[in-house]
Amino acid sequence: MANISRRQLMRTGLAAGAAVAAARCGAPQGTPNNPAPGPEVNTNQIKDVTLRLIGTGVSQINEIRDKAQEDLGFTIEMRALSTEENNQIAITQPDQYDIFDGEYFSLPLVVPSGNLRPIDIKKITAYDQIVSFFRTGEFNGMPVEKSQGTAPYRVIYLKSADSTEFSDTPTEFATLIPFQYNADTLGYRPDLVGRTLESWGELFNEEFRGKTSILDIPQIGIMDAAMVAEALGLMTFGDKGNMTKAEIDQITDILKEQKAAGQFRAFWKTFDESVNLMSSGEVVLQSMWSPAVTAVQSQGIECIYAPLKEGYRGWGGGIGLSKNLEGIQLDAAYEYINWMLEGWVGAFLGRQGYYSAAPETAKKYMSEAEWAYWYEGKEATEDMVDPFDKVLAKVGAVRDGGSFEERFGNIVCWNSTMEENTYLVQKWNEFIAS
Repeated sequence: MANISRRQLMRTGLAAGAAVAAARCGAPQGTPNNPAPGPEVNTNQIKDVTLRLIGTGVSQINEIRDKAQEDLGFTIEMRALSTEENNQIAITQPDQYDIFDGEYFSLPLVVPSGNLRPIDIKKITAYDQIVSFFRTGEFNGMPVEKSQGTAPYRVIYLKSADSTEFSDTPTEFATLIPFQYNADTLGYRPDLVGRTLESWGELFNEEFRGKTSILDIPQIGIMDAAMVAEALGLMTFGDKGNMTKAEIDQITDILKEQKAAGQFRAFWKTFDESVNLMSSGEVVLQSMWSPAVTAVQSQGIECIYAPLKEGYRGWGGGIGLSKNLEGIQLDAAYEYINWMLEGWVGAFLGRQGYYSAAPETAKKYMSEAEWAYWYEGKEATEDMVDPFDKVLAKVGAVRDGGSFEERFGNIVCWNSTMEENTYLVQKWNEFIAS
């Protein structure tokens, strides 16, 4: 991806004018055809710094690393890991990373280790622009308490600057600063399925026997399975985000029965695995993440991220700081967090279907047509391209599930770490090995 430095323009105040001119020309900012400027920082003192990031392949992307290095002036090293590996390193090897890019549902596992430094919110320049369900626990006037699971608000605040205890109310210290999130559902190949799918229950439909897949991350896969079981009336849960041992036993027994009957083609752990399964046609219906859907679409293969009638499973991701960060390294880490919220990254990931934690900053780097398609649920008035300039949707297409408000207003559970997490992992592993 081509990048053009606008550092001098930003120093002289001309960058804003250049951005406005580019927007008036109609080309999406931040795409290869029209690179957008990044935020300006004073890098004189930190040009020799190297920050080591760990995270999943969803956001450990070379183009993001390259743009950060160009704009910030120091070195970024990224390691793309599975969710399980990412959490394990965060918990057990704090000397192996400077920045932890993780999900909020992982925090009940990671934070008690004491390996994350509480983040001083006063140093986050765009914090007040972060969407409300992270900061205040509500969305469009509705409290997140209506949804089950580990909603980010429940684990975003710490009690003090040296605490490993979550606070039920806002404080000045955060666990992670959010930068991306989504409402997840099932993806399917309409050309191979032959009809519109509207229910989570379809994942267990005998019609697709041997052609479905579920993600092999216990804390998330079990939630998808629970959505399917409830949709089919096989069982109900007091709280899908915090199951009892009896509920875990029952849902894993259902999963074992489905596996024994040959329902699943495979179980995936990484983004690339899910893309390959779907693009090859080995599976026609599976748990998916938004950029995996867009990766399939960018190959010219129709793939739908289904707006299912039972609702979505939500998740949120953010950046945390290693307890070992000090001095100039710590200053650089705060610069990186602020850079992530400034807008360029939000627009970049937005072209894969993710949402920015600070949408209005991302809007600066998106064309009117992009914003209307990805956030407002309107018809595309131009071809939609991904961050790598591949066409995802043609003129006239509408985003699956509609607008941001429609999709996030229909989240019924969030990715979760349960009180019986150890037991869940044990039973999930039994299912996978069965």
